[in-house]
Amino acid sequence: MNIRGTTDAMQRPPGSDAFSGTAPLSVARLTLSDFRCYAFQRLECGPEPVVLSGPNGSGKTNLLEALSFLVPGRGLRQAALAEPARLGGRGGWAVAARLRTPTGGVDLGTGLERLPDGRERRLVRIDGAPARGQAALAEVVSAVWLTPQMDRLFQDGPGGRRRFLDRLVFGFDPAHAGRLSAYEHALRERGRLLREQAEGRPADDVWLTGLEDTLAARGVSIAAARRDMVERLNDACALASGPFPRADLAAVGDLESWLAEGPALDAEERLREALRASRRDDAERGATRIGPHRSDLRVRHSGKNLDAAQCSTGEQKALLVAVVMADARMRALERGASPLLLLDEIGAHLDESRRRALFEELLALGAQAWMTGTDPLLFAPLAGRARFFHVEDGAVTPKD
Repeated sequence: MNIRGTTDAMQRPPGSDAFSGTAPLSVARLTLSDFRCYAFQRLECGPEPVVLSGPNGSGKTNLLEALSFLVPGRGLRQAALAEPARLGGRGGWAVAARLRTPTGGVDLGTGLERLPDGRERRLVRIDGAPARGQAALAEVVSAVWLTPQMDRLFQDGPGGRRRFLDRLVFGFDPAHAGRLSAYEHALRERGRLLREQAEGRPADDVWLTGLEDTLAARGVSIAAARRDMVERLNDACALASGPFPRADLAAVGDLESWLAEGPALDAEERLREALRASRRDDAERGATRIGPHRSDLRVRHSGKNLDAAQCSTGEQKALLVAVVMADARMRALERGASPLLLLDEIGAHLDESRRRALFEELLALGAQAWMTGTDPLLFAPLAGRARFFHVEDGAVTPKD
C-alpha cells in the first residue's frame, strides 16, 4: 500500500487550512485505511477529549492503536509490522492524522508498504514529505497510553515497565529512541559474535571491542535519561493533590547505581570492563547480563509506603494514572502542550470520585484524551465538554 495514494491528509503543506495557528496538541482529523477492522474510516475532532463507547470487540481499541502509531515504536499492542493489516485488505495499512500543534498544523502519515521483492517497510511522511525513519515522529507528536493489559505492569517482568518509562522519556527527549535503537543493534551483534565464538569460530576482537564501546556509551546515556525522567516525575508527583495516590519512582539497576555514585564517564568505563569480563559467561547464557536492558522501574505508593506490586488492583491503576498525569502536567508546563493520552477502558478499577477528578484534570490541562468504554454513562461528567462517538461493528458514528 502506498501512503501517498491512500491518505490525502498528508499532501497539504503546513498552515494550509483552519487548523494552523498556536493551539495545544490534538488530532483534528484521523484517517485509517485497511487498518484492523477498518477498510476506511475518517474522524473529525475538535481539541477537546474524545470518548469512544460501544460493545466489546467493536473496534474502539483499534482506533487508539492507530493513534499510537503516530509515535515511534510498535504501538500500544507491540504489534509486528504486518499485524494491523486488515484481513481481506490489500496487504498494507495506513494511518494519517492532521494535528494541531503549538506551532501550527502538521500532517503525519505512517503505514506498511510491501515491496515487489516481498520485503516490508514502514513508511513515515511529515507534511507530505518522506521522513528518514520513525524517530522523526517524536519531533512532532508524543503520546502516552494506558490499556487494561497494563493493569499487570507491576506484577509482570521489568520489560513492560522499561517500555513504559522509555515512552515517557521520548516525550522530552526524542533522541532517546535513536540511542535505544543503536544500543539494541549493538547488543544483537555482540550476541551473534559471542555465539560464533562459543561454536569454535574465531571472533573479531576489534569488532567485539567496538560493539562494547557502543554499548557502554549508549547504555550510560539511556540510563541517565531514565534517571533524569524519574527525578522530574517525582517532583511532579509530589505537587499533585486530589484523590490519586502520590507515586514515588526509581530507576534501578547496575548502571543507575553507578551513575548515582560518580560521573557518567566512570560508569561508561565500568560497563565497558564488565562487558569484556563477562564475554564467556554471556556466550554460555546466550544473553548479556548487564546493561540498561536489565534495568527496572520501581514504583511505590507513598502514602502507604508500599511497593506497587503489593497494592490492590484499584490502587495500582490509580498509581499509573497519577504517573501519566504528572507527565502530562510537566509537558504542558515545559512544552506548552500535554501529550495525546490514549486511555483504554479507563473507567475500570477507578471509583466515581477518581473518574471525576481525572476528567476535570484533563479538561484543566487542555489535553486531548481519547478514552474508551462500554458504558457511555461512565463519561457523563464530560457531557458537553468532550466529543462522543459510538463504535459498533467497525463503524464509528458521532453522538450528539
